[in-house]
Amino acid sequence: MVDRTPRSLGWQSHPHETGRRTSHAIRGPDGVWIVDPLDAPGIDATIESLGEIAGVAVCSNLHTRDAARFAERYDVPVTVPEWLDLTADLDVPIERVTDRIGPWPVRRVPVPGWDESILIAHDGATLYVPDVLGPGAIYSVGPERIGLYPFARLRPPHASFADLDPERIVFGHGTAITDDPSGALETAFDGARRRIPRAIVENGLTHARLLAGVFTDR
Repeated sequence: MVDRTPRSLGWQSHPHETGRRTSHAIRGPDGVWIVDPLDAPGIDATIESLGEIAGVAVCSNLHTRDAARFAERYDVPVTVPEWLDLTADLDVPIERVTDRIGPWPVRRVPVPGWDESILIAHDGATLYVPDVLGPGAIYSVGPERIGLYPFARLRPPHASFADLDPERIVFGHGTAITDDPSGALETAFDGARRRIPRAIVENGLTHARLLAGVFTDR
C-alpha cells in the first residue's frame, strides 16, 4: 500500500517502475469503487476490507489497465465517462455516464493527446487525478510538490480545478498529497508555463520514454 485511510486505499503493483502507476479503492455510501486498477497478489482481500464492491471505474482513456479483470471478478460493469475514447477494448459490460461515477461528480479535463476525468469524492475532500497532474520527480520541478504533465503546461487546465479545495489528492501515478493540497495545486498552475524550459530539461526524456510505451506502461 502507498496510501491508506479508513475510507480509501492506494496501491502500486509495480512500485519500482518509472511511471509509478497507482490504483485506488474508494468507499462511498453505495460501497467501494475500484478506480483505474492494476491487479496485484492479495489485493482483493485488502480492497474488500473497505466494504462491499459497488463498481469499477476508468477515469482516463489510457487507464483501462486491469479494469475488465476486476469487473469480471466482482460481476459489475466498468463505469466510464461518456467522453472517454478507450484505447483498449474491454470484453465486459461498460456503463457510460455523463457527470457522476456512483455517488460522486466526475469532471472532464481538457488535455492534449488523451481523454481524462477527475473524480471528486467525499464532498470534495478527496480528489482523484489520473494523469494530467502528479507528484514527484517525473512531474514536478522547482518549488512544485505537484506538477503538470509536460504537454499540459502550455495551456494549464486551471479552470477544471479552480473551485476545488480538497483535503487529499490521489493520483494515477505517484502517492497522495495531504499537506496543504490546495496550496500545492496553486503552485503547480501558477508557474506551469514559466517552468516549461526546466520541465523539458529535467523531465522531458523521461516522459518521452513513457509516452513511447504509453499503451503498455500505463
